Amino acid sequence: MKPYFKEEHEIFRRSFRKFLEKEAMPYHEEWEQAKQVPRSFWQKAGEQGFLCPWVDEKYCGSGADFVYSIVMVEEMDKVGGGVGIGLHNDIVIPYIAEFGSEEQKQRWLPKAVSGEMISAIAMTEPGAGSDLASIQTTAVKEGDHYVLNGQKTFITNGYSADFVIVVCLTNPDAQPRHKGVSLLVVEEGTPGFKKGKKLRKIGQHANDTSELIFEDAIVPKENLIGEEGMGFYYLMNKLQRERLMLAVGSITGSKRMLEITVDYVKQRTAFGKPISKFQNTQFKLAELATNIKIGETFVDKMIVDHMEGKDIVNEVSMAKWWMTDLSKRVAAECMQLHGGYGYMEEYEIARRYRDVAVASIYGGTNEVMKVIIAKNMGL
Repeated sequence: MKPYFKEEHEIFRRSFRKFLEKEAMPYHEEWEQAKQVPRSFWQKAGEQGFLCPWVDEKYCGSGADFVYSIVMVEEMDKVGGGVGIGLHNDIVIPYIAEFGSEEQKQRWLPKAVSGEMISAIAMTEPGAGSDLASIQTTAVKEGDHYVLNGQKTFITNGYSADFVIVVCLTNPDAQPRHKGVSLLVVEEGTPGFKKGKKLRKIGQHANDTSELIFEDAIVPKENLIGEEGMGFYYLMNKLQRERLMLAVGSITGSKRMLEITVDYVKQRTAFGKPISKFQNTQFKLAELATNIKIGETFVDKMIVDHMEGKDIVNEVSMAKWWMTDLSKRVAAECMQLHGGYGYMEEYEIARRYRDVAVASIYGGTNEVMKVIIAKNMGL
């Protein structure tokens, strides 16, 4: 029913859904306990064409359009947070595909598509989150390599990653400071590169998240993405896509939470009748359904505009904060309507409630989204 979905996208959706039903859903609880998605899942996803399908055929991809990414985000969010491949597909690898050299593309893209290599991006530091210009990690050029020093934290896929795009300062004296930011690819096994333990999180347990430490790490100069000092601009370019995907995922998650709650209230009885018959229940669910539909309509337009190459940073910032905030409200209301059972891990709403909390933080906090919007209003 949406203008950007064609028959080939729905065929792909059915195929990907079947894959998740077989290879992800039965093992999700196991992955949560292990705090990691096994490498075998990545390899199976690669074998069946579900890793970075948009990558050019020249680099072993399928050359699929952006809508395939939308389909995958929707289907993964129906499974729940922490499947892991979304960040690899639509956040990390686009930096290499767009800004990398031909040699870098030949080196990393085919292995990213096959599942042989897992990727991550390291932006956040213990003292720097949404304010990327305040990072302290430095890369000093010495001959044919950079010497990288610093620490990153909250890095999704950090423990599993075979290579990491590291946001660092190649010119700490640059004014303004963001003009000294560059992107370096650091591979597993690089001297001076160490991974910390998996971090304990409130939710999204299947996503391995860790600290990364660089102590005089020796990184070949050939691993610089694009040009020195352009890293901040590359990040700003790609964050529009990341935030749009977060909004899409939040819609799908919200719809799923509403769906399971509607089913639950029809079955659960209190005072001699299903709780779906109480006006309070009906009003709460009607309000949630309305908010989700309004948000979805807005995001649908953002998808079309993004595909047409329009600059929609302002609108994407609106969509990101609105939809992620809404998903938290939906989770809270739906858990409440589940009563005590909603607090039990056996019920999907409990996991959704804890998983959704971080959506308003990563990809740039919702407060930063409002700063962007205010700035574009001339405030």
